[in-house]
Amino acid sequence: MKTVQIYTDGGCRPNPGPGAWGVLLRYGAHERELAGYEAQTTNNRMELTAALKGLQALKSPCEVDLYTDSNYLKQGMSEWLAGWKRRGWRTADNKPVLNEDLWRALDAAAATHRVRWHWVRGHAGPAAHERADALVTATIQAGKVSEPC
Repeated sequence: MKTVQIYTDGGCRPNPGPGAWGVLLRYGAHERELAGYEAQTTNNRMELTAALKGLQALKSPCEVDLYTDSNYLKQGMSEWLAGWKRRGWRTADNKPVLNEDLWRALDAAAATHRVRWHWVRGHAGPAAHERADALVTATIQAGKVSEPC
């Protein structure tokens, strides 16, 4: 089974507002970058989308080390998901799980791989994670509609 590193980031300017996600996939010496834009979204949705797109880009089952600066993503996948599913996609205080559509898709995408979720401090390295952040910034800037003169 291949071992792949996935570095993800997502964000909005402002939150909520125009947003983007960025992914750097690394397998040995090979790298691939992915990015996407949404005109109206939230930081959390973009963080989840980045991880989802990274996992969906894999063509076969892999061992995955996925790096994120989102505690929401890491804790959701490694700590909260099983409880949400057990409670019918309700939180511990019986509220609907926010972003359920993305959590369900992430759960399905992760199921075909062995994923280890890693939290990294934002804007503090490693360089591959900083690249994912740069993809987000560039994609938001490129996606914004220019203001009329």
